[in-house]
Parts: sequence; C-alpha cells; structure tokens
Amino acid sequence: MKTELSQNTLENYRAFLLKVLPLAAFIVPMAAVYLANPFDAALNISAQASFELMWKGRTFQLFFIWLISLELILGWENITSKISLQNKPRLALFTAALVLPSLYVLLEFIGLNDVLAAWCSQSGVAFSGSMPLAIEYLAFSAMLLLLTFIGYGKKGLADFALPAIFVALVGVIYTIDNMFPYGQFTPFQLLVPTTASLAGGVLDWMGYSVVQGVEALTGMPTLEVTGAVGSATFAIAWPCAGIESLLIFTAVALLFLKRMNFSLKAKVGFFAVGAAVTYLINVLRITQIFVIGMQYGEYSAQVDAFHYYYGPLYAMAWIVAYPLILMAATMGWQKIRRPRQAPLNPA
Repeated sequence: MKTELSQNTLENYRAFLLKVLPLAAFIVPMAAVYLANPFDAALNISAQASFELMWKGRTFQLFFIWLISLELILGWENITSKISLQNKPRLALFTAALVLPSLYVLLEFIGLNDVLAAWCSQSGVAFSGSMPLAIEYLAFSAMLLLLTFIGYGKKGLADFALPAIFVALVGVIYTIDNMFPYGQFTPFQLLVPTTASLAGGVLDWMGYSVVQGVEALTGMPTLEVTGAVGSATFAIAWPCAGIESLLIFTAVALLFLKRMNFSLKAKVGFFAVGAAVTYLINVLRITQIFVIGMQYGEYSAQVDAFHYYYGPLYAMAWIVAYPLILMAATMGWQKIRRPRQAPLNPA
C-alpha cells in the first residue's frame, strides 16, 4: 500500500514538474539577468534598468511570463506531457530546449548583442542598438513554441499560442520602429493624427490653449499646449500614440475570445468594447504627457518616466485585466442565472 502511494506521489510530482518546466525555462534566465545586473551595452543601460522600461525594455517579458502562467492555470487539467523516460530522443530534445533560453541570454551578455548591433548598424538600421532586444523577444517566442511542441505536441502549440504571439508581436513592433523611426511606418501612423486631434480636444476641454500642427522634417502631427504653469510641444509618432497597445490588444483579445464559450455576437461586442477602451486610454496617455511636460519641462525625468514606462503600462494593465474581468463577469452572470432548486419538502 505504501509503495503504491509513493509511486502515485512520484507520478504526480513528475507530471507537475513537466508542466511547469517550460515556465521555469524563461523565469530562470530573466531572474539571473536581473540579479546579476550586467551592463547592457546595446541598450546603454543596466539589465535591471531594462526591466523598468515598457518601451524598448524588458517589462513586456514579465507580461509574457504572466501569460504562460495564465495558460497553465486555465488549462492545467487538459495539459498532457508527451515526455517519458522510454522516449529518450524526445526527452533529450526537451532537455536541450529547456536550456536554450538561458544559453541565449548568456551568449547575449558575452558578445552576441555587440555582434548583432554592429551587423544591424552596417545594414543601415536606424536604431541598431535596440535590435538585439527585439531579436531577444522573437527568439523567446520561437523557443516557447519549440518547447511546447516537443513537450505537449501540436495541442501544446495551440494552448500556448497566446504568450508566443504576444512576445513575437512585441519583437516585431520594436523591429519596425528600429528600421522606420519617427513615424516613418505609414500603416501604423495612419491613426495618429486622429488620436492627436482627440487628445488636443481633451486638453482644450481641460482649459489649456492647444495649437495643432505638423513637424516639417518628419510629417508627424504636433501639439503645442500652454497652461498656467508652462507650455509643452511634442511631435507624436505611433509608439507615442499607443498603436502597439492596439495591436497587442487585438492579438490577445482574439486568441482569448476564441477559447471562450461566447456567441459570435457577444465576442464581437466584447472585442469592440475592449478596443474602444484601449484607444481611449491611448488618447488620455497623450493628454497626460502634455500635462506632465507643462509642469516639469519637456525634457524632464518625469516626462521620460511616463513616456517609457507609466504611459505604456496604462494600456497593458487594461489588456491584462480585461480577460480576467470578462471571466469574472461570466462566472457571476452564470451564478445569477442558475435556477434555484426547489426545497425537498415544500410546506
């Protein structure tokens, strides 16, 4: 009896370990980089500082970890590992894939980033110093897909598509901005004039003097805002307008809604509401940076902190929270609609 219990305990522990190992494969190198805190020559900041940047930093990788964790929690009972001691080739591949994220990060800080940055600079990439980070995001996406395919098969690819697409999308967005900076990528820049105009309207409604214009050199829309405490003028490119958050919301929402048992009409409605709120947050994000710029100065540390961290964090907090809000609302609605059972012995 004791032997059977210990065998069952061992099997349960093995099953648990095989499920969480892909998550640990990314947590370990991120934690090591943060604790060791090497200087990131490509970004020209310390590794710890890179985790404090939403735009062109590693904060998005924390959301990547959160999404993997969420997929594990939601699909725990349905996740079945294909790894066994009997299948030694698959076990060897799985072990190698687990080591890949740590190995890649190690190579980055012993020279790979310098090589990538130099190659991108020679290729004419405008922001070549940011390219190693963009490639890191893309590499993490590929490694997660490889891990889940080896560990869980084709079903694993579908189960973990959301975090893989999310982190790949961040890498693609960074790459586009590195290659076409200052709003040069027209498809992403199309929404910016409307967003800037709406932000100008909000600032005007708040009592500030607003002059809208266009920057001659880049063609980006500008706002010149004046208030009692000062004035601020900024040109607005698509990263500043939060277009990346709309793209990330679209990917996250579509993949999430696809898995939920909602009607098509409900899915369209939920997506539209979420997209509208995301867009509104981006309008308010532009509004806020002008308020900060007037109060502290256009080139102040407060403006930089909001531009690179807190501004993008507004939208990301909403994108992360929205699926949880929908799940909680659905569970609450099901409880309300559930018919009450009649008493066993009615009076």
